[in-house]
Amino acid sequence: MKIALIGYGKMGKEIEKVALSRGHEIVCIIDIHNQGDFESEAFRSADVAIEFTSPKVAYNNYIKTFNAGVKLVSGSTGWMAEHGEEIKKLCREEGKTLFWASNFSLGVVIFSAVNNYLAKVMNQFPIYDVSMSETHHIHKLDAPSGTAITLAEGILENLERKTSWVEGEAKTADQLPIEAIREGEVVGIHTIRYDSDADSISITHDAKNRSGFVLGAILAAEYTAIHEGYLGMNDLFPFLKS
Repeated sequence: MKIALIGYGKMGKEIEKVALSRGHEIVCIIDIHNQGDFESEAFRSADVAIEFTSPKVAYNNYIKTFNAGVKLVSGSTGWMAEHGEEIKKLCREEGKTLFWASNFSLGVVIFSAVNNYLAKVMNQFPIYDVSMSETHHIHKLDAPSGTAITLAEGILENLERKTSWVEGEAKTADQLPIEAIREGEVVGIHTIRYDSDADSISITHDAKNRSGFVLGAILAAEYTAIHEGYLGMNDLFPFLKS
């Protein structure tokens, strides 16, 4: 498989190593200094582009990739609220392909499934109130994290007494509060807590390094190379739908 990399920071360099170890070819690397290469033959020859950048530039990267006729895998967050519906429409109605996930970690995939199941169970026990906290490194620009929002959406789908999430303290009983903490070089910690007067139940995912994210992104690229449309972890791992 021919892969183009968009963004060549820590994630981009790790993705390059794992991709090569799995027998794939890196045909183009685009970073801030060579934006013109979106129009290069090398970029257009890619089966899939993998993009990890920032909320400020992700949307423009998507459009440039689509214009080049290249399928895209992206883990950039913070753009969905403003451009999400437009991007989904381009994929579902105009033949573009994007595999997007707020978190590609295989551990987070499993954690998400556990989160959804636990919310279904706790729907029967209104004595428990739910809250979430997420901690990331000080360089992360968006808050709450995309992963926290995805986890919150899973709770909202399965816990009838919660109808929305909010950063910080909840103002009403139907809100799910998310505390966003930024400190040091923390890769990512997400904790969901159900609390009652009698006891509490917590589940936590603590990323030790980026290796889980990287492998997940490569698996997504391998899947995207032979599929089309607006894709996500539910497609790659069908057990998330159950």
